[in-house]
Amino acid sequence: MKVACLGGGPAGLYFAISMKLRQPDAEVTVIERNKADDTFGWGVVLSDDALDNLRENDPQSAEAIRECFAYWDDIAVVRNGERTVSGGHGFAGIGRKQMLLLLQDRARELGVDLQYETEAKPASEYQKDYDLVVGCDGLNSRVRTEFEEQFKPSIDVRPCKFIWLGTHQKFDDAFTFIFEKTKHGWVWIHAYQFDDDTATVIVECRPETWEAWGFEDMSKEEIISTCEEIFKDHLGGHELISNADHLRGSAVWMNFPRVLCEKWYHENVVLLGDASATAHFSIGSGSRLAFDSAIALAEFVSTEPTLEQAFERYQEERRLDVLRLQSAARNSLEWFEEVERYLDTDQTQFNYALLTRSQRISHENLRLRDPDWVARAEKWFQEKSGVPADAPVRAPMFAPFKVGNMALKNRIVVSPMAQYKAVDGTPTDWHLIHYGERAKGGAGLVYTEMTCVSADGRITPGCPGLYAPEHEAGWKRLTDFVHAETDAKICCQIGHSGRKGSTQLGWETMDAPLKEGNWETISASAIPWSDSNPAPREMTRSDMDAVTAEFVAAAEMADRAGFDMIELHAAHGYLISSFISPMSNTRGDEYGGSLENRMRYPLEVFNAMRGAWPAGKPMSVRISANDWVGDAGVTPEEAVRIAKAFSDAGADIIDVSAGQTSVEAEPVYGRMFQTPFSDRIRNEARIATMAVGNIFEADHANSILMAGRADLVCVGRPHLADPYWTLHEGKKIGDRLAPDWPLPYHAGRDQAWRLADREAEMVIRA
Repeated sequence: MKVACLGGGPAGLYFAISMKLRQPDAEVTVIERNKADDTFGWGVVLSDDALDNLRENDPQSAEAIRECFAYWDDIAVVRNGERTVSGGHGFAGIGRKQMLLLLQDRARELGVDLQYETEAKPASEYQKDYDLVVGCDGLNSRVRTEFEEQFKPSIDVRPCKFIWLGTHQKFDDAFTFIFEKTKHGWVWIHAYQFDDDTATVIVECRPETWEAWGFEDMSKEEIISTCEEIFKDHLGGHELISNADHLRGSAVWMNFPRVLCEKWYHENVVLLGDASATAHFSIGSGSRLAFDSAIALAEFVSTEPTLEQAFERYQEERRLDVLRLQSAARNSLEWFEEVERYLDTDQTQFNYALLTRSQRISHENLRLRDPDWVARAEKWFQEKSGVPADAPVRAPMFAPFKVGNMALKNRIVVSPMAQYKAVDGTPTDWHLIHYGERAKGGAGLVYTEMTCVSADGRITPGCPGLYAPEHEAGWKRLTDFVHAETDAKICCQIGHSGRKGSTQLGWETMDAPLKEGNWETISASAIPWSDSNPAPREMTRSDMDAVTAEFVAAAEMADRAGFDMIELHAAHGYLISSFISPMSNTRGDEYGGSLENRMRYPLEVFNAMRGAWPAGKPMSVRISANDWVGDAGVTPEEAVRIAKAFSDAGADIIDVSAGQTSVEAEPVYGRMFQTPFSDRIRNEARIATMAVGNIFEADHANSILMAGRADLVCVGRPHLADPYWTLHEGKKIGDRLAPDWPLPYHAGRDQAWRLADREAEMVIRA
């Protein structure tokens, strides 16, 4: 087989090595326009497991690289003159130039033809003469551009500016992040040692700061001098160094391009490394992606019967890992892009947020790395929550919290989840047992499903209400049980279905009209939910007044029924939400158009409810922080203003959900996928929030809380599967301090703890 590798970076060289190891007779040529010893980067970071993969593939080159590594175990975070260090992270650094030279030596040893100072021709010109053409020519790949129609690349150029520098100052004790507040805004560095004498220093800032400093008009020398001045307290008198002699002035600054290709191959041409996908430097996985993909491509080309099948397997099996790393990298780069929102938080929380920013490191994983640091952080969180300093330390999910005047024993909330079991709006024995079990299950706060303000405001005939005396009596029976038998609090979520009403039960056809007995629906505008739903009637002023009165009556009834808290449901496309979203509100009066106008009626309803609800009891609002339709709907940026408006009106906490406002929505799912919206609202608007959305482990909850991404964590579906989710998750993480187990269940608790301890011992012995 004849192979042409267009690009002599880590990806191209390591693929060439991997091919020759599997096919010694293959003719492999690497074509690189630069000199063999040219490099425009500094150090390369590899994790322990990345090193293991290299060792398994080619022990000889792995050992040569390993001998040149600078190792560190700690991460240091420096801000406002305070330095926080955590350990157990296990990284290694090597100079990019040194690594390339070692890979070149190994490639030559295996018989690879290395052609440096050679400008590659278009890939199409190599296709006839070579069996395989590998486009490994970096993030500005000419190969990718040449076959753009086939590869269909998506390139997202991120806003932050960064410059890749070096220094002889020692950063050999820890991977170090340093944040400096300047007269023009915050500037920060990522610094790490990669040989005995040299460290990488990546300087980064937001574009507004970059512009304010005037970096665009500076020479390269002026840029470096300015960066030296900013970080002089950390450089020990050493200079910052650039090796980008081919660039001048502001060109030494870069914006990171996030590259993702729909397809990685075309005919006998295949993409590899940064040409096919990039991962932000803040997670140190770019080289890891390149090496792992090079190994996989060489393996499949050597084992699959055809090149087409090899490419298919390569793309299929590598894409998931690449997307996972890209997802982690996206989380990380977005955290740095918005880092100024966190820079006035406590050092402990800031450090924790930085360490867990990618979501690859969880709370318990961090505990394995540095148990002492995590214990100190948990103690800080607990004391901040009002727990006495001498109390036993527990995980953040078990720290108390106050919503208004309501004290919660912990931070776990049972999300509102529709049951569709009410009879003419009245809760039944089903609701008593369902909510009663979850109140017994250890959560601090239990939500009812959306409870409707009128018969025509129900989603389905099975939805409960608060508009008749029998409803009040039914809910009173339930709240009395919760208060008598548990120490949980209970919240009634109050809403009106709007255009999403008069539909079938949830286990029938979701959101589809009733087969018979439909009622008229109302909404902000006469826009049907879907093509299958009838158009609602656009609300008149008199309709608004009548519905507002219904919300007030429901709030008063909730108070008499004994609820500790109420929530206005202003999310998910229901009536109040239909006014907020431009996807459902096209009114031409003072209730449509601008966000201020669209918020007018929701705030009228909230204010009326707040006035009827006792001042000493808390009230929340659930919002959809993203319509998932881009700028056509509510955006996360706009959601901050929405949350702030409700908070200013008297909301004690914002329940941050997303979507379900339009059938055109294209949500991006994943673990904790809605938490960033809560994070943004909490830390930009300085409002208490609840996070919700695919949170299903104690690890998730503790990470969210400890990092300051929310004040409470809502857990939905897991509570459907396990009413005692909170107690069981506490058992899993070794919490033995919970006083929450009902007295009749203590024997079961003790057995559960014994079994969990025994299982942990077996894992340790293994």
